[in-house]
Amino acid sequence: MNAPVSLGSLAERLAGVGDVECVTPDLNGIPRGKVMTGEGFLADRRLQLARGVLLQCVMGGYPEAQYYGSDDGDLVLRPLLDQVHVLPWIERPRAIAICEAVELDGQLSGLSTRALLSRVVERYAERGWAPVVATELEFFLFEPNRDDTQPFQPPVGLDGRREAGYGAFSVSTSSGLKPFFDELADTMAALGIPRDTFMHEMGVSQYEINFVHGDPLLIADQTFLFKHALHEVALKHGLIAVCMAKPLARVPGCSMHIHQSVVEQGSSNNIFTDADTGEATAHFGHFIGGLQQCMGELTLLMAPYINSYQRFCHAYASPNNLCWSHDNRSAGLRIPASGPEARRVENRLPGADANPYLSVAASLAAGLYGIDNQCEPSAPAQGEFEAPDELTLPGTLHDAILRLDRSTLARELFGAEFVDGFLASKRMELQSFMDEITPWERRFLGSQV
Repeated sequence: MNAPVSLGSLAERLAGVGDVECVTPDLNGIPRGKVMTGEGFLADRRLQLARGVLLQCVMGGYPEAQYYGSDDGDLVLRPLLDQVHVLPWIERPRAIAICEAVELDGQLSGLSTRALLSRVVERYAERGWAPVVATELEFFLFEPNRDDTQPFQPPVGLDGRREAGYGAFSVSTSSGLKPFFDELADTMAALGIPRDTFMHEMGVSQYEINFVHGDPLLIADQTFLFKHALHEVALKHGLIAVCMAKPLARVPGCSMHIHQSVVEQGSSNNIFTDADTGEATAHFGHFIGGLQQCMGELTLLMAPYINSYQRFCHAYASPNNLCWSHDNRSAGLRIPASGPEARRVENRLPGADANPYLSVAASLAAGLYGIDNQCEPSAPAQGEFEAPDELTLPGTLHDAILRLDRSTLARELFGAEFVDGFLASKRMELQSFMDEITPWERRFLGSQV
């Protein structure tokens, strides 16, 4: 993690700042919180928030109060001083502070997805280990969508045309988006988010950013903060940034791949590699075995919306299986080509729409479960393959809700309070979708059946 920050140095950094956005991720990874004056923030004024906000649905509603305490009481937002940043895209000085959600008794809230990840990291620390992760986030850039009954449109380029989808890995500036990407790069630098690579992905006006690997909480904070900045900077440039799993039909969706390895605390010794032989250890196989055994029950944590399952329809780019393979992108669990010291597992299942704290927590918790219980992995998949039923993920939001609801493992890993509250919110979101009729239904069923 970053070095501790003193209140004195923080006051210097926030000199002239009028307001501070004090935010914490809700169950969907959306920033929720309050805006506090800079003076109040530096005075360490206590900031409280209703517990139910952490279970807020994407439509804005809440499940019944029984899921977050029948009194609908408060929790405390406790700022992380090394995650306080002046926002570079706003003319009037303003800052953002990522906060921990803390109960009134001082304990991290069981409804906080950041707290869930923190506890998973602690389980590794109890064994003398430290997980290392990196995320790869894909997103689209579109024109503002004023009519939500119409498809998203890519922006018009410098040549007067909209991109047709042939720009994968292109470094051309004909799209006219260079000013946006220049400001986004400057924004990341100002927020302390190291960049590894940007690239144009396979979709129409689709891009990917790779974050530099590091501590899971730090990487989740950076991914969370980046998504917030991405939306804000895009709006400033007359664009909308879309992290939906599948915003366009017949076009690859957006993933959030998670690379993960484990090292001994205080060293860079990768426990997935035998230091003497350079070969894979039993821990490596058991980590994969844990992912295979657990991820089917935890799919909802990585694919949280009905649109998430649209992404799985494009099987090559978004594998909906728990097979593992060496450097094969058709497998949900890919082992990238690397040297022994960098041996890692790439979890290709989460979408860009997923909460980064929750996805990383689920993946690391499943891997540790596999090590603790010596779960043996399947044989690696090779070439073209068909996933067996036991290694296939739920194909719909409804099925994923059922799998999580029936899972005793999920409640052991993350607590019944969170799992039950998460399920209640997801059922509300599914019901909201089912209350609407789609254009497809009107088009094909309205006149023929």
